[in-house]
Amino acid sequence: MPKAKTLDAKGYRKFGALDKWAYAAGDFGCNMSFALKSYLMVYWTQYMGMTESLYALLLVVVQVWDAVNDPLIGAMIDSDRRKYKRGKFLAYIFVGSIGLMVAGAATFLPFPNAPRWAKAALYVGGYVFWDAFYTIANVPYCSMLPLITEDAGERAQLSSFRTLGAMIGGMGAGVIIPMVIYGSDNNIRGNLMWIIALGMGLLGFGAFQFMIRATCIRVDLDVRCNEESQKFDMLVAIKNFAKNRPAVGATMGACAMFISQYGASAAVSVLFQSYFKNARISGLMSIFAMLPMFLFMPFIAKIVRKYGKKEAAAFGSMFSVFAYILMLVLPITPDSKGMLMYVACNLINGLGMGVYTCVSYSMMADAIDYNEWKFGVRDEGTIYAIHSFFRKLAQGVFPSIGLMVAAGLGYVATLGSNQTPEVALKMRYLVAVMYLIAALIQFISIKFVFNLDKKTLAQMTEELNARANKE
Repeated sequence: MPKAKTLDAKGYRKFGALDKWAYAAGDFGCNMSFALKSYLMVYWTQYMGMTESLYALLLVVVQVWDAVNDPLIGAMIDSDRRKYKRGKFLAYIFVGSIGLMVAGAATFLPFPNAPRWAKAALYVGGYVFWDAFYTIANVPYCSMLPLITEDAGERAQLSSFRTLGAMIGGMGAGVIIPMVIYGSDNNIRGNLMWIIALGMGLLGFGAFQFMIRATCIRVDLDVRCNEESQKFDMLVAIKNFAKNRPAVGATMGACAMFISQYGASAAVSVLFQSYFKNARISGLMSIFAMLPMFLFMPFIAKIVRKYGKKEAAAFGSMFSVFAYILMLVLPITPDSKGMLMYVACNLINGLGMGVYTCVSYSMMADAIDYNEWKFGVRDEGTIYAIHSFFRKLAQGVFPSIGLMVAAGLGYVATLGSNQTPEVALKMRYLVAVMYLIAALIQFISIKFVFNLDKKTLAQMTEELNARANKE
């Protein structure tokens, strides 16, 4: 009898802390690999000696493959009708987690004296190997959120804890790695990167195993959509995505976030290496943009239930626009006073991004429900994979554009921290401009494209539940 009290009306374990921490562990595992991507540009150009133009070209090549790879694997997962003991999503995640143990290290093999063609082959081969296993783990992980719970507030909590897991993984990598790999001369010690990547892969594997064992799937797809009787059609799924405004809006917002995170990566590296003259604290500074999120996490379910995800995220995104306008116009000088202004701008941005980062993944879960509501099929794997396609395309295109713009402004990667003061100043403004563009795109995508406001979301959930009860 006492055990029955822990079960819900359907006989599943009641949603609680274990669900949230298990889902957080999944994104921690993903970010033990994903966080390493922010060091690829510095590693391959400054340590491995690859030219800016060659790196930019190869980055676009691997990211286009990366982007195409996601819908292919997403379609494979959606069309897989086999029965798995713990469900197909967790089965695919397990396979991906095994490969990710070593795949990250494959992207940082240290052969700086290798010929140019060999370096290109090492970069492309290592990245493709890493990407294959990352996609196998990440696409089902992201697609799984709407199957853990149907409650809007609980989904927001899962999204918040997913972001928390990503932040713990990302902050650990962002703070510790720069302190280890940058020497006193602010130049990179690239020979350490593969060892760091291997250690992070082992930590990620452990996190994935905890998530797999602790996750409870509560939404029965056979009841919700009767998917077993449907024939999967990739072209129809893509057309549905294009007509799915919540999915398009959430994808635009995510792409905007990657403009700031990765598009400005070259400029941010120079900002701390050559402008502030302190590369070791570059990761520490980025934490200030994340800290305000912790203010919202305990209250995110109440905020969503009272104001709605779209409404709260759109309001918060205005703070980000304001923060980066300030970063552009304030006299951020290459001293402690200027660095404090830079930190203050990131804190203001953090206030705006706090709500959005807590609910962004939950918005994609709602977009999957919207697909079922409007078109009668869920297609979780394909919808998230197409979403990931555009995110990864942004991860490849915008860093390449940012790197080429930086090179056009005089940046020379092989000089490391020894850029001219004029180039360092230009990078300071390039960072602010790219951040501001990203914030504006994010505001537009949430406010005007994503169309699931609080009222519409409630109507959709009610109608979907009514359909399920008729089955």
